Amino acid sequence: MNSASSVTATAVALLAAGTLLSAATGPASAAPKCVSPVYTRTFYANTTFSGTPRKTDCDSAVDQDWGTHAPATGLPKDHFGVRWSVTRDFGSGGPFRLSVTGRDGIRVHLDGTREIDLWKNGSSPVRGSVDVTVPAGKHTLRVDYVNWTGSASVSFTYAPRTAATVDKVRPLAPAGASATYDQAAGRTRLTWTRNKEMDLAGYRVYRRLKGSTDWKRLGTTTAAEYSDAPPPTGETYYYEVRARDRAGNESAGSTDRPVTTADRTPPAAPTGVTATDGGPGITVAWKPVPGAARYLVHRRWDYDGENPVVQGASVTGSSWLDTTAKEGLDYTYWVTAADPAGNRSPRSGPASVHRDDHAPSAPTGLTAATRAGTGVALSWRAPTTPVTSDLYVYRIYRDGEFVDEVRAAQTSYTDTSVRQSVSYAYTVTAVDSAHNESAPSAPVTGTAPATGLAPAAVTGLRGEMNGSDIELVWQRGTEEDVDHYEVFRGVLTEGVWQYERWGTVGQWWPDDPVPLYSHEIYDPQGETVRWAVAAVDTAGNSAFPDADFAYVTVTEPAGGA
Repeated sequence: MNSASSVTATAVALLAAGTLLSAATGPASAAPKCVSPVYTRTFYANTTFSGTPRKTDCDSAVDQDWGTHAPATGLPKDHFGVRWSVTRDFGSGGPFRLSVTGRDGIRVHLDGTREIDLWKNGSSPVRGSVDVTVPAGKHTLRVDYVNWTGSASVSFTYAPRTAATVDKVRPLAPAGASATYDQAAGRTRLTWTRNKEMDLAGYRVYRRLKGSTDWKRLGTTTAAEYSDAPPPTGETYYYEVRARDRAGNESAGSTDRPVTTADRTPPAAPTGVTATDGGPGITVAWKPVPGAARYLVHRRWDYDGENPVVQGASVTGSSWLDTTAKEGLDYTYWVTAADPAGNRSPRSGPASVHRDDHAPSAPTGLTAATRAGTGVALSWRAPTTPVTSDLYVYRIYRDGEFVDEVRAAQTSYTDTSVRQSVSYAYTVTAVDSAHNESAPSAPVTGTAPATGLAPAAVTGLRGEMNGSDIELVWQRGTEEDVDHYEVFRGVLTEGVWQYERWGTVGQWWPDDPVPLYSHEIYDPQGETVRWAVAAVDTAGNSAFPDADFAYVTVTEPAGGA
C-alpha cells in the first residue's frame, strides 16, 4: 500500500500529470480528513466491511500489491477488506472510463450505483472496465476490495474519454474572472478560477471593443491568468475567458470584464494650414482634425530664420487671429492637434505670411460725460491691433464732423465748443504715423451742461441818443471763445420788457478793447427803452436772456425831433 509519507509525493506527481488537483495527508496512525482528489482508505479485518475499521488513512491512488502479506499492521494476511472513497468535482462531467485489475473481489460504485462487479475468490487475476457518463458537478467514487486467500493486489483508474467523436460535452465557463488595467504599463491582467474538468486542455482569452460584437481571440494558456496590452486609445474593451478540453470542446465565455485603456494615440497632424494678413492681425486657419479637442498654434518671426518657434495660442476652433504680429515683419506658423487625453499630433506643414502696414483698430470703450461749466468730457481705450509703436493721434468727431485731435499718449478730451443743454453724437478714430485712420469707435451721446458755458456779461456798457441814432460802447470780453456780440432793444409792455434783436457786432479786432454799435431809430416815438448787449461764443452760447446781462435805459426823441 501507499504509506502516509509517500502520499504527498505521489499527489504532486499526479498533479503535474493533470490527474489530481490537490492532495492532503495526515499521520498514518490518525484518521485524517483527506482532501479530494485523494482517497479516504479504510481497512477491515473481514470481507463484509463490518465493524470498526482497523485503520483509516489517505491514499493518492488505488494501486496496491500486498502479495501474501497483511495490508497493514494488525490485519490478517487473508480475509480482509479495504475500501477507498473520494468525492470530487467533475466540472462539466462527460464520458469517463472506469478500469480495475486485481486478485479476488473488486467492486466499483459511482454515487452508490454499482458500475463494476468482479466479486469472486480465485487465484487468477481479474480485470474489467466500463464507460459511463458522469454528470456535471460533484460525485462520489467508491472501490471495495476483499482478499479471501492468496496473493492480494488491486488497481483502479478513472479517466475522461477525450476522443472528439466521443466527448461532446463543453467545459464549464471559467468562474471568478477579473480584469485590472495598469495605466502606467498599459497592460491588462486577467485572472480566473481553475476549471474542475479532468480533461481540461487550457483556456482561450478573447477581447472586444465596447459596442462591438466581434470577439478577437488573443491567445491560449494553461495558467489561470493572462496579460494583454490593448490598444492605447482611451476606449473601453471587454475580456472573457473560455475553457477548452482535450476533445476540442470550448466553453461559453466567462463574465465579461471591462477595462478602459490609457489614451496614448495622438491625433493626425492638421492639414490645409493657411496664414492670411488682414487689418486686425494675421488669420491662421486649418482643416479640423477628427478626435482633436484643441489646437496649439506656433509662430516664428522670420527676420533671420533663426528665431525660436513659440506657442502663440491654444484654441478649440479651426482658426486663430494673431493680433500680436508686428507690422512689416515676416512670420511662419505651424499647428498641432491635441486630443482630450493630451496626446499631441506631429506639427503641420508651415504657412508663411508678411504682415503689412494697416490702419489701427478702432478705439474702444468710448464714454461721454457732462462736465459742469466746461462741456462734454470724453474718454476711450487705445486700439488693440495691430501691435505697433507708430500710433500718432486720435481724432474726435461730433455729429460726424471733425472737432479736434489729440496726441496718441492722451485718451481723453473735453469738448468745450458745445451749446448748453444740447446733445451730440461722438466718435473717435486712431491714426498712425503713416496717416492710416481706423474705423470710428462705437458712437456715444454726450449732453452739454445746462449752465455755465455762456460768456460772462459784458462790462462798461454805455449808451446815449445822438440825434436819432443810438450809440453803444462796452468793454471787449476776455474769454477766448467769444465770437461776436448781439444787441437787443427792449420795450416795456404790460409791465414786462420784451426784447428784439437789432444787430450784431463782430469780434474782429482783438486789439480794440471798446466795441461800438450805432443804429438809427426810424420814426422815434419818445419812448423810454432798454438797449442790451450780450456776448456770444463760437458754439452760440449766450447768457441773454436767462442770466444777468448788461443793458442801458435811454429815452428816444419824439418823432420829427
